[in-house]
Amino acid sequence: MAKAKKILLVEDEEALLNILFKSLKKEGFEVSQAMDGEEGLAKARKEHPDLILLDIILPKMNGLEVLEKLRQDKWGMGAKILILTNLSDGEHVLKAIQGKAYDFLVKADWKMEELIKKVKEKLGV
Repeated sequence: MAKAKKILLVEDEEALLNILFKSLKKEGFEVSQAMDGEEGLAKARKEHPDLILLDIILPKMNGLEVLEKLRQDKWGMGAKILILTNLSDGEHVLKAIQGKAYDFLVKADWKMEELIKKVKEKLGV
């Protein structure tokens, strides 16, 4: 059997973090989590997840800084990163795309089934 794909959730909203964690676990993914940007960056570098779900507004270091720092890292250059945010304004979308985010989801716009589908698409499962 194939090894479970690893997903790192970097999200400071605890209720959403718990829902995402449980939903992804139920789908058979190996899931780790971080509640601020510094912890998220450290875990990403240590664990090398197959996909990172990254919030933009985070304590200690925002998601765009995490994205930028990951892209400077040998492993992080190719990391698959899906941005999750409440911000739908063009400036943040543009920064995420320039930072080579894999995709961008505005939290208010998606349902859990859509997120799971997108995660599976990105990971080819």
